[in-house]
Amino acid sequence: MKYLIIVLALLSAGLIITGFSIDSQNSQKYIGSGVAVLFLLVFPLFSYYRWKDKDLKEYMITKENLDKMRESQKEKKF
Repeated sequence: MKYLIIVLALLSAGLIITGFSIDSQNSQKYIGSGVAVLFLLVFPLFSYYRWKDKDLKEYMITKENLDKMRESQKEKKF
């Protein structure tokens, strides 16, 4: 998965750079394709890859987590 993300990101960057480098009517299609690949494939795959083994309850604001934060702040003050 990691290598697929890297390859797609490089492909996207290559398309965008190619679009800016060439001077033809198709340059906007290259730029648009690169941006579309980046936002529709690379970012979702990267987000999934980074969050797949995480417990989302650790990052939600719940009463227990608020209590933990308050306790840690009290300990830092003293």
